Amino acid sequence: MTVVVVTGGTRGIGLGLVRSFLARDCDVVYCGRSIPTQDVDPRSLGVLADVTDRAAVQNLWDEAVARFGKVDIWINNAGVSTSRKPLWDLPPDELDTVIDVNLRGLAHASAVVLAAMRAQGHGTLWNMEGFGSGNQKAPGLVAYGATKRAVTYLTDALAKDLGKDSLVKVAHLSPGMVVTDLLSRDYTPEEFAKAKKIFNILADKVETVTPWLADRVLAGVPNGGRVAWLTTPKAFARFATAAFRKRDLFA
Repeated sequence: MTVVVVTGGTRGIGLGLVRSFLARDCDVVYCGRSIPTQDVDPRSLGVLADVTDRAAVQNLWDEAVARFGKVDIWINNAGVSTSRKPLWDLPPDELDTVIDVNLRGLAHASAVVLAAMRAQGHGTLWNMEGFGSGNQKAPGLVAYGATKRAVTYLTDALAKDLGKDSLVKVAHLSPGMVVTDLLSRDYTPEEFAKAKKIFNILADKVETVTPWLADRVLAGVPNGGRVAWLTTPKAFARFATAAFRKRDLFA
């Protein structure tokens, strides 16, 4: 049985991944800063964990191994965004939080997980990309985009450190534009009306994207590889057919 750990697995893409892996007969461990009173499934384990705390991440690994005996796949999914404001108007605590969770927490988790996977002799670490990973830029997303750009570099560098023949691998996971609270927060009604037009072309719902991602993760990629839902050719095709493809993801 494949054992999968998903950080930030209590909502959004993380919860969708948890459900998708369970539907594919995996054993799943997930974490969050709060955990539902009942697990998503009897074959799953929810663990209270703050990913910015390295000891908490180590405990998450230990809980997974104690329950299921190993960890085959670990997905660093936990992430936050900030208010859509210029950097100079952004409250310092929001800046600290997005860097702590998206970059510092992911780096600490990667260190814990790769050390443990090397000790057990196998495993794949997947790091979640996002807006900015491909060098995209947009007003109000400086901090978030910078952290995701850094995640891409970190993942590539870790893959190089491991080497192409390593039994332990690290890879990129790119969900594209997904309808979650992170996507639509902090817009004025007028701003959202404009943004919604783009979202309805490029975005997808969690329940559409996460089963596809789960299948590709289970299929595996070479060390340093990438699984991406919204590729450039797919984006161009969607814009080209938008007039004939009416969608309302927010209905």
